[in-house]
Amino acid sequence: MPSTPRSGNPAKQAQLQQTAKQQREAKRQEKLAEYQRQLKKRQRGKLVWWIVGGAAILAVAAIVVASLVTAPRSYTAGSEGVEIEGVETFELESDHVDGVVEYEQNPPAGGPHNSAWLSCGVYTEPQPNENAVHSLEHGAVWITYDPAVVQGADLDALRALAPRTYAIVSPYEGLDTPIAVSAWEHQLKVDSVDDPRIAQFIEEYWQGGTAPELGASCTGIEGPGKI
Repeated sequence: MPSTPRSGNPAKQAQLQQTAKQQREAKRQEKLAEYQRQLKKRQRGKLVWWIVGGAAILAVAAIVVASLVTAPRSYTAGSEGVEIEGVETFELESDHVDGVVEYEQNPPAGGPHNSAWLSCGVYTEPQPNENAVHSLEHGAVWITYDPAVVQGADLDALRALAPRTYAIVSPYEGLDTPIAVSAWEHQLKVDSVDDPRIAQFIEEYWQGGTAPELGASCTGIEGPGKI
């Protein structure tokens, strides 16, 4: 600590001592003010982190809830011979052909098809019949819907019904029903995404034994609008 300057004059010496005391007090007050500023800064920083952390936790929770609501369902592969009301069954060829095919069903549930199969997944645009049918040959299910009718929350719910693998979900122009679910040689048409027969159909025919090339790859060409 610096010493107080000295003077032979008592009055002057007292003034010098008072000045030194004032300087020490001023420095002390300055340090105290700086400490208080730093303390407030740390407190504001903690508050910001609490807010950011809380918001992050809420965001993660929202994502988890949303994923649980919209996540694809799990299904058991293979048919159990369950009879589902409204399911149509066909006998169809499985030849590989070139060009456009005129199918007996709309959408098709099998038949002659292109040698290239469509990658399974969710699409926002209609897909070529000939490529999607080849995916059915590999054991996939094809969930099609009328985009003018099935939208918003209904569309999210329909997509959530799709299995995690070996499933195609896409809009389909010219459907005579809001929703059609197809597997090789089998098809179900329903009016609402809430119809329990959709899940029953998928459980019964997904990776079912009627597909000629059951279990072959479902990663092929990607059509337009793949999510």
